Amino acid sequence: MKSLIYTLTAFIIGAFVMGFTSIDKSAVAKKVYVAEVKVGTGIGDKAPNIKMGDLKGKTRQLSDLEGRLVLIDFWASWCGPCRRENPNVVGAYNKYKKAKFKKAKGFEIYSVSLDKDQSRWEQAVKQDKLTWDNHVCDFKGWNNAAAKLYGVNSIPMSFLIDEEGIIVGKDLRGMGLHTAIDKFVAKL
Repeated sequence: MKSLIYTLTAFIIGAFVMGFTSIDKSAVAKKVYVAEVKVGTGIGDKAPNIKMGDLKGKTRQLSDLEGRLVLIDFWASWCGPCRRENPNVVGAYNKYKKAKFKKAKGFEIYSVSLDKDQSRWEQAVKQDKLTWDNHVCDFKGWNNAAAKLYGVNSIPMSFLIDEEGIIVGKDLRGMGLHTAIDKFVAKL
């Protein structure tokens, strides 16, 4: 019985020592511990990626804009409140597209349309002078994949995303949009 205990003890100690000698200690020393960020649609969450076709059918991904401050703007050509808010969104784009930010490498708008009719969508983009490049739509109306992903149940709806892809503002309209963006502008 004693020899069995000694054998098991020696085996356990040997396995323990072998386990530690097989670890690359330089890799452990270099490991950086980063807090895990939750993907979601709340303030402080990592914004879920959106991948959808643009006005010309080219796929545009939200993640391609990482490093910039991004306004995700949910709207539709048939939405009166959206169309009334568009001049404010255009004003914000024109004001901040060339601004210097504390960390971000610029400002972009990623417009997600809940339209079903491509020609009405394209006409509204032109009519409202929405001059940025990132306009996307899947033509499913309220069943739009991005709107479902973000829990959008009324429009206009917006999410402000920082340079790391973290949601820092929601449902920003009027001067509230400008005030939220101003917090990220570098002071000269």
